[in-house]
Parts: sequence; structure tokens; C-alpha cells
Amino acid sequence: MRYPVFHIVLLASVTLGLAADWPMFRGPDLNGISRESGWASSWSGEGPKVAWRARVGLGFSTVVVGSGKLITTGHDGRAKGQDTVWCLDAVTGKELWKHSYDAPLGNKYFEGGTTGTPTIDGDRVFHLSRRGDFFCLELETGKVVYQKQLVTELGVEVPEWGFSSSPLVEGKLVILNVGSHGTALDKTTGKIVWQNGKGSAAYATAVPFDVDGTRCVALLTHRECAAVEIATGKMRWTRKFVSAYNTSACAPVVHDGALLLSGEGAPAVKLNLRDGAPVTGWKTATATQFNSGVVLDGHLYTFHGLGGKSGGELRCLDWSTGTTKWAQTGLGVGSLMAADGKLIVLSESGELLTAAANPQKFDALARAQVVGRKCWIVPVLAGGRIYLRNVPGDLVCVDVSGR
Repeated sequence: MRYPVFHIVLLASVTLGLAADWPMFRGPDLNGISRESGWASSWSGEGPKVAWRARVGLGFSTVVVGSGKLITTGHDGRAKGQDTVWCLDAVTGKELWKHSYDAPLGNKYFEGGTTGTPTIDGDRVFHLSRRGDFFCLELETGKVVYQKQLVTELGVEVPEWGFSSSPLVEGKLVILNVGSHGTALDKTTGKIVWQNGKGSAAYATAVPFDVDGTRCVALLTHRECAAVEIATGKMRWTRKFVSAYNTSACAPVVHDGALLLSGEGAPAVKLNLRDGAPVTGWKTATATQFNSGVVLDGHLYTFHGLGGKSGGELRCLDWSTGTTKWAQTGLGVGSLMAADGKLIVLSESGELLTAAANPQKFDALARAQVVGRKCWIVPVLAGGRIYLRNVPGDLVCVDVSGR
């Protein structure tokens, strides 16, 4: 049967509206929000159907999904061991390829293992290791296109817990949180385009934004945040920002002309994008430990760490004022993303929840214990499936396609 052209276009647009890739950390729009719709946000008491499980090694890397492939990383758990970049079939979990390289466990004050999430860009995968090994791999085969040892080449300081950010692809450049105020490479060749200093970076991924028609990037460094022009590396402004133990692991949140910075033990601050000045009248006690959270309909949903106390709180803040609208305990220091006006939450103990983005109250739609042990890793929705991972390396795919 032949369909009229307008029917084909309509069917294609409906299909595209239902499913979306997640090719980079924090998603295609770098805000923790998926474009996907039509997925099942509720399920029976037994929980969503588990499509497959895999073991990917020790680490804190979440997953990225593109062209039917899932990419993540993990460590084999040995002191003098190996990191591995894994490529799995996103539908079946079948291993398609892997690329391993020598890497120490690096378990100073924590479990160790991989920390940064790779990035998919077209037919390439970019990955930055904790000690500064940078890889460009073919998405289809895992073949190394090029690799660089950035600490040796640039003479930069390695942060105390190693490099942990994800590569940010902007046009022909890859922006890395390496050095005092970032480094840019030609994504095709790996050639250094610009470098800002040799001091210690922080652990958060760079986030792009526009100022007066100029594309810039916000970079959390050792003890400050810097706004840097992407094309040239020129710094627009810097603002002091210090988190506990100089961790600064949360990616900045850019929304409505402002930039939100937060970190362990450091209450969030809101800055103007143009000059880095604090936004007048904005104040909060919320200190986001790792996961940046999402902004929906004028409200920020994020996890607040309780410092030396055990546990944490999922909070809803008014984006305009910083006022806490509600706080939900019992989920530890978890992580979340959003899609179709709903929150997808993974608790610290591995419970998966969906919730309405309701600024009046915590409004859970469904919940199920899906993966156990420590979970500090952001869940990802892509193609009607939610991918969940714990620190030891158990990766679980649940089907929420509604089919």
C-alpha cells in the first residue's frame, strides 16, 4: 500500500516525537531534559520490565546513546588495572566493541574507577580519562582515530581526584575542563586550538551559553567559575566559587539569562551570564552535591546534600528567588533527569521513581527497586528505555516504551 507524501511526513514526525537520542552528558540540550515523549511513566507494582542487564566495571560514568548504540565506561577494580570504554547495543545490551587502556584504580577517599561520561558526536566517540588520556574513537567499530596524553603535552596539573568532566563538542571544537580555564581541541585532528593556563581544573563539565551573539562556555575551575569565549579562549569574566574539598563537581545550570553554581557544602549562587555578578534577591541554603538538577516551568528540581549528616533531600526551588517549595527525604543523595514534564529519579540506593514536576508537592507517579548498592549516577531515558547504573558497574535497561 502506498501512502501519500503528507502521511509519510506525519508518521515520521510522530515517531521522532516519541524517541530521542542522548548523545552527551546532560542530554542533547545540556540541561538534563530529554525531548522524548510518549513513554510510560507509571507501571504495575512489580515495576517496569527489565529488558537486559550488563556488567561494565567500577565507575561513576553514566551512559550516552546514539545511532542505536550505548556508550559508557568502567574500571576492572584492580589497583594497577584498566579502564574500558564499552559500546553495547542499546536495545539488546549485546557487546558491540570495547576499548581498554591501562589506568590506576584511583580510590583515594572513594571507590575509584572511571568518572567522566563519554560524548557521541556523529560517527565519533570522545572520552577523557582521569589522568588525562584523551581518545577519539569510531562509533561503529571502536577503532582509535587519534589519542593524546594531555598532561604530558600541555603540562597541566591533574586535579586531586583526576579529570572527571565530559568532552563538550561545539562546532569544530572539543572543549575540555583541563588546565586553569579550559582547553580546546580541533575535534577532527586533536590539534590544540587554545589553552588557558596549566593549573588545576575542577570536575564539572563545561556548559555553553550566548552573550551578545558570542558563544561562550562556563567552566568551573579549582576555586572559581570562568566564562570563556569558545572560538578564541578569551576570558569574559571570573567569579570566585569554592565548594567543600574543592570538588565543584556539578555542571552549571544555564537558564533564562542566568547561571547557577552549586557544589558540596556550598549553597548555590545565581549569576548573571553577561558579567558574572550575583543576581539580586536570590538566595538558598541548597547545596547540590553531584547532579545539577533540571529547570521546569520556573522551578529547579535538584538533590541537596546534607554535608556531614547521612542522607539528602530532593528539593524544588523557585528559580526566580531560590525559595524552597518542598523537600523530600528518604532518597539519599540521588540523581535525576526530566522528560515530557516529568522527573525520572534514581535514589542513592537504586530505587527508580517517576514524579510529576509539581512545585506544590512531591508527587510520585511510580516507584520500584531496580538496581541495588550505591547509585550516584544519572539515569538516562532514550528510545523508550531507561538506563540505570550503580557504582560497582551493574547496568540495567528497563522498557518504558508502553508497548
